Parts: sequence; structure tokens; C-alpha cells
Amino acid sequence: MNILFVGDVFGSAGRHIVREHLPHVLESNTVDLLVINGENAAGGFGITPQLAEEIFDWGADVITTGNHIWDKREIFDYMAVSAESHGRGRRVLRPANYAAGTPGFGLYQGSLANGQRYAVINLQGRVFMSSCDDPFRKADELLGTVARESGAKVILVDLHAEASSEKVALGWYLDGRVTAMLGTHTHIPTADERVLPGGTAFQTDVGMSGPYDSVIGVETELALHRFLTGMPGKFEAAKGNPKMCATLISCDGATGRSSGIRRIMLGE
Repeated sequence: MNILFVGDVFGSAGRHIVREHLPHVLESNTVDLLVINGENAAGGFGITPQLAEEIFDWGADVITTGNHIWDKREIFDYMAVSAESHGRGRRVLRPANYAAGTPGFGLYQGSLANGQRYAVINLQGRVFMSSCDDPFRKADELLGTVARESGAKVILVDLHAEASSEKVALGWYLDGRVTAMLGTHTHIPTADERVLPGGTAFQTDVGMSGPYDSVIGVETELALHRFLTGMPGKFEAAKGNPKMCATLISCDGATGRSSGIRRIMLGE
């Protein structure tokens, strides 16, 4: 089976470029499972229920997020659903290693139309990031949950993290236990995609689906002003030179082992 993971959708430029390219990427690669990181979909900062619905309308099975998930307060109620819910709000994940009691969930277990079971885990790193629980031990806990509840072999992990070392380390830690461990958050695609010895597809960062004539999505002049003066200022999403960054994974649905991984970067 084939899994497509689309990296951090950033603002209107990111939404536009993904809408433009996603249909032919899905068709030409016979994609079975589509996961999209949407935490920056709303102007580069957060996601709203309306935009989550739009991304689901594109065909996404699950939406992952990260440290900007709470930037738009209206998402709180959308994600505050029961664990048993099968509505769309249940399929918007926030990092599983956030404090207990926060809205939403960090694990989704589902089935495709052909009966193929899968699981998606969303985690956040701790190095240079806001405080959260240990993603390594949380991954262990959630893999135990998947084994008990659904027995899914196809398992994708999105680690939203700053430090490449932390993402690489989790990739090795989970090798042979998950189908893919993909990094998000830095908005810069890395050229280190590979299948690890145990059959886990890995990439340090999938990259941003958004404007590349920018500073990781933000208008260049606004970012330069902060670097040159140290003064605060409101960041705004750029729009120039949008690219869709994604990663395509081929795997065995029966075992969950990956056989291939390929980077995708498409522009106007």
C-alpha cells in the first residue's frame, strides 16, 4: 500500500498549492492513506474547524498538528470529542505527549475502505520546544495501545520537533515497530529519506507546503526586522513561490514494513 504524508500546510499559499497538486499526486501514485499536517493552515498560525473540514474534503484521512494547534481558540470545541467518536474532529490530532486534560487526542486508529487497519501517532519533541512529556516513552505507551485495541500493523508517526538529533533518535528507537517516522516543524525538507534496517521509513523533516520566498513561511522583511533589531513585531504569512512538500511511502499492509520512501516537491 502507499501512504502520502503532506508537510506543514502554511497559510493560503500552502492551501492553494496543495489543492492544485494533490489530486494528480494521489491518482498517479495510487495513494491508499493520506495524512496532512495542518497546524499552520490558518494564516501560518493554527487551524480552524472550517479549514480542517476543507482539508478533509481534499481526501485527508487524518490531520496532524504541532505547537501551533491552540493558536485559534475555535479549534478547542471541534477537537473536544470522545475517544469513541468517528466524526472528523476526532481525526484532527494534537501531540499525544501534551498534558492530560487538553482537548483532543494524539492517536487515531482507523480502517480504510478495503479493511486495512492503520494508526497515526502525533508527538512533539522536547529539545528547544515548550514543555511536554517524553515522546519516546509516550510512543511506547501508544504502540501498546494499538497492539491491544486494533492490532494495526501500518503505523505512521509525525514527530513535530526542532532538533534534528531528536527526530533521528526517535527514528532509530522506533525502527521495526512503526511503518514510518516522519519529522515536521522546521519547514525545511531534508534529503535524508531512507528505510531503516528494521523496515521503518524515515525522514528528518518533510518540509513545508507553503511559500518558499520567505523565512520559513513568514514575510522576509518582517523576519529580518526582528533579527536585525531584536524588536517584536507581528509576523504575517508570505505568499511567494509556493511549493507542496510531501513524502510517499510504500509498505506491506500485512506486516507494516516499508519498502520505499520518496520525497516530493512541486511548485507552480
